[in-house]
Amino acid sequence: MKINIKVPESLNEITLEQYQKFDKLIKDNEPSDFVNQKTIEIFCGIDLKDVARIRIADVNEILEHLNNLLQQRTPLINTFKLGNTEFGFIPKLEDITAGEYIDIENYLSDVQTLHKAMAVLYRPTSNKVKNMYLIEEYENSDKYSEVMKYMPLGVALGSMVFFYTLLNDCVKGLMDFIHREVEHSEAAKKVLEENGVGISQFTQQHKEMFSNLIPLPNFQLLN
Repeated sequence: MKINIKVPESLNEITLEQYQKFDKLIKDNEPSDFVNQKTIEIFCGIDLKDVARIRIADVNEILEHLNNLLQQRTPLINTFKLGNTEFGFIPKLEDITAGEYIDIENYLSDVQTLHKAMAVLYRPTSNKVKNMYLIEEYENSDKYSEVMKYMPLGVALGSMVFFYTLLNDCVKGLMDFIHREVEHSEAAKKVLEENGVGISQFTQQHKEMFSNLIPLPNFQLLN
């Protein structure tokens, strides 16, 4: 029996929802043939019973391809379309509201809530002129979260990495500022010396403290 399999060639041929199903699969199960077959079912859109009919050599080849695909990183993609609606990334992150920031930070920490984070980062565009556009005012993540499950995975991962990189850069800039201020403050130096702490040690301690506030992405990949 001939089985037609559509193997995704890029991250943008995989939906965020498929990736969330895969994430749950590998978190809930130990590595096994079942997990390998379910992985192919999820990403290639075929029934599990049909996966069992595929040659083992082809199964291994598909799994290796998917593994390599999931390790790729994509740049920030500012706009994408779902159906007839174009969604755009927040044009000016410096203008982000406290509510948007809190929701993004909360939802980015778990793959299972990524669609909610994407509903904050991406909203329908308007008044578009070349690469410039406005986006719909933020109400809540529920408005577009279910729609975002169908967004391209490459777009989701690219925006997530961009956001975390931006946060890390902000932390680095803040710590450099603290280091300079402490280094040029005789009063601060005296307090540190009295407590047996040097400037470098003080800065490192605070770098670790701020880094712990930022949950970096942790992707589980195929074995």
